[in-house]
Amino acid sequence: MPARQFSGENLVVASHNPGKVVEIADLLRPFQVKPISARELDLPEPVEDGDSFIANAEIKALAAATKSGLPALADDSGLCVNALGGDPGIYSARWAGPQKDFMVAMEAVEKALTGKPDRRAYFIAVLCLAWPDRHRESFEGRVDGTLVWPPKGGKGFGYDPVFQPDGFDITFGEMEPAKKHRMSHRARAFEKLINACFATR
Repeated sequence: MPARQFSGENLVVASHNPGKVVEIADLLRPFQVKPISARELDLPEPVEDGDSFIANAEIKALAAATKSGLPALADDSGLCVNALGGDPGIYSARWAGPQKDFMVAMEAVEKALTGKPDRRAYFIAVLCLAWPDRHRESFEGRVDGTLVWPPKGGKGFGYDPVFQPDGFDITFGEMEPAKKHRMSHRARAFEKLINACFATR
């Protein structure tokens, strides 16, 4: 069954993370979509108690769509470290603490890797597009790489300064946003979303 097509102009970006909202807005720009952040609408952040990236993306998208009466796009993403059994994974933001300080999170990952030679990791992003009638479509993207220390670069957000994607000698934190948008985990999920739900635009 084909995915439901997005129509209209306004789309709620179901995130209170400014960096994530900017990145998603940049990806949406070619499709004449007006992104409205959850913060602009004063929407509360739902409890993310799912057991997977897909479950948490659906929780956020459905909450925003039903409360706003508009289609909503949510992202759930995280860093998965092989030597840590996939952690921090769906808890990536929580490792940053109540202040959402990702320097704290990066230091925690580095400390947990002490004595572990395997520094392979990957980013996962799941995008969920939901409508007020609770219909939703979800898409996953992944990019593999290696963790470096100390953090490098002031671009991007989250764990970007310690993640060096395969095939590159710089981190996401050092990479120009336009280049990152072409090959990141979010970009790969976004490509699937566009092909499925924005094909008629």
